[in-house]
Amino acid sequence: MDENLRNKVKEAAKEYFGAVSIQNRQKKYIPVSGKFLDWNDLSYMIDATLDMWLTSGRFNKEFEEKLAKYLNVKYALSTNSGSSANLLALSALTSPKLKEKALKKGDEVITVAAGFPTTINPIFQNRLIPVFVDVEIGSYNISIEKIEEAISKKTKAIFIAHTLGYPFDLDNVLNLAKKYNLWVIEDSCDALGAEYKGQKTGSFGDIGTFSFYPAHHITMGEGGAVVTNNPELHKILLSFRDWGRDCICPPGVDNVCKKRFSRQFGNLPFGYDHKYTYSNIGYNLKITDWQAALGVSQLDKIEDFIEKRTKNAEFLYSRLQKLNEFLILPEIEDNVKPSWFGFLISVKKNAPFTKNELVQYLENNGIGTRQLFAGNILRQPMITENDVDFRIGNSKIINSKELNDKYYNLLSNTEFIMNSTFWTGVYPMLNEEDMIKISDTIAEFCDMKAKTLCK
Repeated sequence: MDENLRNKVKEAAKEYFGAVSIQNRQKKYIPVSGKFLDWNDLSYMIDATLDMWLTSGRFNKEFEEKLAKYLNVKYALSTNSGSSANLLALSALTSPKLKEKALKKGDEVITVAAGFPTTINPIFQNRLIPVFVDVEIGSYNISIEKIEEAISKKTKAIFIAHTLGYPFDLDNVLNLAKKYNLWVIEDSCDALGAEYKGQKTGSFGDIGTFSFYPAHHITMGEGGAVVTNNPELHKILLSFRDWGRDCICPPGVDNVCKKRFSRQFGNLPFGYDHKYTYSNIGYNLKITDWQAALGVSQLDKIEDFIEKRTKNAEFLYSRLQKLNEFLILPEIEDNVKPSWFGFLISVKKNAPFTKNELVQYLENNGIGTRQLFAGNILRQPMITENDVDFRIGNSKIINSKELNDKYYNLLSNTEFIMNSTFWTGVYPMLNEEDMIKISDTIAEFCDMKAKTLCK
């Protein structure tokens, strides 16, 4: 009876989905990103809704196992966003359970200023000192040559992202981490499915993070994940995600350890309920089973999504190469397989137009664009209007109130990106016709500006 009723609900929903999805396909604007949802996704969400479990349950368990298998890692934990995944990853490294390896107030974390705020925010939120290193033009990832000169005796971790799905130089980053005994967090929020020498990004460092926001490679609406191969870190991550508790029991399950009332913790009475024992100052960053159900369905399509993104990016690359007099296109190395989040383009300094002019022309012609997130985050109000400390390269620790051009110039490539770089969409809902329009419009603009220059 229950299954029959479920099927009736699904049949009606399928009819509705078909009508609505046809309407959605009639839009003319070419956005930079978006979700791709089919009937199978809705079917999973309906199942989760009809379960009425609400919090993490059977679909979450399936999603975590499926994601771990896809990435070839031992442990995957879902979170309520990619931003929460980053907060969780860095906070876990402050746990007293890590003893002398634990990050402490005032310790330093290597990162970049050309990125998204939530890679950097957890550093400040955990009372640590970010050390900003410049990036390379072309890959838009951290400059390997500048990492080592930025390391001091207080440096304890490297926390950087694979920019827009393009893997950073993992061999050299991991070698430096080993040399200086540093933790490595791979922010793969924009890079699900990207590969470095045949291995998925997010699986190299001590912890990897992912985002499943609608703009990303797969979506849960809001959602993310942390992954690790370290069993101790897995337990700490689980604790920080689930209120800081010491117990590992999932929702609705008791006494997995079989020692629920037979141990001593802190200054609690002997035998105090382990389910209500807290060993870390944690959060509640769990997802609902409804989100997890969508994630299970979306993971089935990840390879197809990546293939379409790659096809779109390669098509743009082939058609825009003729404009290399004016534009810098992404550099593709032999040992990496990007999982393109977007297609980055930089306007050369000697071009007869600015990035802003080109971006405005594209937007006026129905083509969406985005900046490389915060540009130079040290120029953002989140830094300039707060009282925070950090270093830039091998500089001394400075306060946000001391910032001036002398310090901005230490990040010359980051400054260039802020002024000259943007990206366009390659996500799976876009097709060859869209890529032709994007590339032709860019070429049209460049040709128009070049002819004006020649007059």
